[in-house]
Amino acid sequence: MANTTLVLVPGLMCDHAVWSGVMAHLGTQAHGAVVPDHGLCDDIVGMAQQILAAVPGALAVAGHSMGGRVALEMRRLAPQRVRRLALLDTGYLARPLGAEGQAEAAKRQSLLDLAQSQGVQTMARTWAQGMVNPSRLSDTALMDDIVAMFARRTPAHFAAQIRALLARPDASQTLQSTAGPVYLLCGAQDSWSPLAQHQAMAHLLPQAVLTAIESAGHMAPMEQPAAVAQVLADWLASTPLPMESV
Repeated sequence: MANTTLVLVPGLMCDHAVWSGVMAHLGTQAHGAVVPDHGLCDDIVGMAQQILAAVPGALAVAGHSMGGRVALEMRRLAPQRVRRLALLDTGYLARPLGAEGQAEAAKRQSLLDLAQSQGVQTMARTWAQGMVNPSRLSDTALMDDIVAMFARRTPAHFAAQIRALLARPDASQTLQSTAGPVYLLCGAQDSWSPLAQHQAMAHLLPQAVLTAIESAGHMAPMEQPAAVAQVLADWLASTPLPMESV
């Protein structure tokens, strides 16, 4: 990891808090880590370009949820710089055409409407119910931390990031062309980006290291930070990716 910056990319409506527990468990391995802020950027490729412009040199990039899609674009745009890649609770396909894609857009719009009409915090309390392992719904501290993180964002942030996700690129080719070990982590109870989706990604990758994080849903880095950190510690010690795509 010498001369390589660790970049921990947050997902939809998330910030540094999604990574704080993981960073604490990583200890010195997280020294100098960067957790970027997407601001009001409404494009996945644009988010990747922002980070590449802001953080110089060689990078070890881990992305959670929407941040995983951003991480894939960073690798596509700058394979010579993204030397390690970890993808957590994420996906790789573009929005489906037809009724399935329309249903996704409607579901996201209903959450945005709630945030705009009743406030982000009200929306977040509803949305967060499906984000964790059901056994953690009674964990008041965890749920409050997740809701507070979402509530630090505005409806404008939510709208921009929803636009980005609805127009997301297909990253299949990036996965297929990335030789070397790519780490995939998924909460075993993730209903938003399920394990089967990560297994499909693993089949596309020349060399995938897939770990299911037990007793965790979509917010695995916050639900089980020690388990996630243990896998990422191995990732940070793994063989760097080639500087060119295959």
